Amino acid sequence: MRRMVGATAWPWARATRSLSLSAINDNRIIMSPPLVTLDLPEIWTPPDSHDCNPLPQRNCSNLQTATVIDGKSIAEEIRSGIDKEVRRMKESIRKVPGLAVILVGERRDSQTYVRNKIKACEEVGIKSIVTEFADGCTEDEVLNALSNYNQDSSINGILVQLPLPQHLDEGKILDAVSLEKDVDGFHPLNIGNLAMRGREPLFIPCTPKGCIELLIRSGVEIMGKNAVVIGRSNIVGLPTSLLLQRHHATVSIVHALTKNPEQITSEADIVIAAAGVANLVRGSWLKPGAVVLDVGTCPVDVSVDPSCEYGYRLMGDVCYEEAMRLASVITPVPGGVGPMTVAMLLSNTLDSAKRAYGFT
Repeated sequence: MRRMVGATAWPWARATRSLSLSAINDNRIIMSPPLVTLDLPEIWTPPDSHDCNPLPQRNCSNLQTATVIDGKSIAEEIRSGIDKEVRRMKESIRKVPGLAVILVGERRDSQTYVRNKIKACEEVGIKSIVTEFADGCTEDEVLNALSNYNQDSSINGILVQLPLPQHLDEGKILDAVSLEKDVDGFHPLNIGNLAMRGREPLFIPCTPKGCIELLIRSGVEIMGKNAVVIGRSNIVGLPTSLLLQRHHATVSIVHALTKNPEQITSEADIVIAAAGVANLVRGSWLKPGAVVLDVGTCPVDVSVDPSCEYGYRLMGDVCYEEAMRLASVITPVPGGVGPMTVAMLLSNTLDSAKRAYGFT
């Protein structure tokens, strides 16, 4: 045992050893520590520069130009179908789906995301309502709002815009969302059912669901392929890896503590980047012909640029210019995964309303 602990290089080795000794002293049977004590901050080392460089000229003979997936167009097609279903529901039972959104704080990117979701609801006939709280609001204020929405029969979906301010317990707040209205798919029971074969979650998280929909609609084969998910957040990375496994991909997860992320990623047939670090994934991370979905939406301050309406522009995790010369298929930022996330939210809200009203 002494040799095994001494040989490990993980940063939590000393904590594990301390817990193991404590377990011995407490006469505990199981030596491994509680999993939450192993959790570490996901802090990526950003690239030296946000700028992408053209690949060396000597490689150009072996390079190609990727097919760009138009996520906006695909999302519009899906939203058109949702609009028709909402109209049919309204005509048949005189009810429409309802979505409630809780926004805490004044993050510009969160405000933009919520604004886009509300606009999308209006366009397909889904009723929407937003409750906004200041950065310094109390946890009880948020929980009370959630409780009211849980009891409101006209609300079929509840969305808590993430991230929340540090002083709020994100897990406690998300757990308070009714399972039947968890259209974001973050409830532990939804994630658990997503992870287990033979189980069907009530809702699949919107961004992972949108990624798979893009792959399927673009004719990308998933079964048996090597897939790498960059990032392991509860919002995107983790559920995306679980969903890819349900579609029979062989999945690797690259995170901030992975020692050789470039090497692992360069062996992937499908790369889904969700680290939230602008231009983290360079051309050297990709093998020729890889399918690349860029989930990253990194707001980069460009307040001096008058062409940027909100004082910033969104950049992806993938260096687009370099990846275009290597990938077979790629999503842009913006206009790729983002519109699909919103479309999947609308789809989940519609499904929830159908379930609640017994509408088929």
